Amino acid sequence: MEHILWLYAQPEDFLHPLVCFDEKSIQLLMQTRAVLGTQPGKAARQDHEYKRNGTRNLFMMVAPKRGERTVLVTERRTKIYFAYAVRYLVDIVYPDAEYIDLVMDNLNTHHYHSLVEAFGKKEADRIMDRLRFHFTPTHASWLNMAEVELSILSGQCLSRRIPDEWTLRYEIAAWENARNQRKAQINWRFTTDDARRVFKQYYPTSLES
Repeated sequence: MEHILWLYAQPEDFLHPLVCFDEKSIQLLMQTRAVLGTQPGKAARQDHEYKRNGTRNLFMMVAPKRGERTVLVTERRTKIYFAYAVRYLVDIVYPDAEYIDLVMDNLNTHHYHSLVEAFGKKEADRIMDRLRFHFTPTHASWLNMAEVELSILSGQCLSRRIPDEWTLRYEIAAWENARNQRKAQINWRFTTDDARRVFKQYYPTSLES
């Protein structure tokens, strides 16, 4: 835990960006009847019935100190899709970085072997040379700021029925561009001192003071 909090407390480094990575599944839902638009004194109304149109996975990659985020929409969140998302981060999003500090949870797809399976060892080693993996502790994925950004995305963009992948990509791109233009940042306040106070019972006696 303290290692992640230490990373968050470090100043921004152009050559070594900090990126938090997480994923979220979203269900595509089509309207079965036309939505009734707003009228004077009446909000828009929709029928309670809908048609399921499959699911998609969202990979969130947010650089909280830079106020930047990239969202990739994929069919699934398997090891192969994880590998392609990480390569995109390295080669397209931050091609000039010496290496990227990548904060993730302990999902079994978040592994070097996912890169090997997708691209072979030579390419996997090239990608890993540009990455430093940092894993949140078990049952402490809330330490990953990408979870915060996904929550913001859900509240501001996805809290309605989205019928298909094209609409999903369009709406997310508009949301992403707007937040990136504003350099919107996460107001992270939980520090090492807070951790030692809140989780005091888990620390050695020598750290209590």
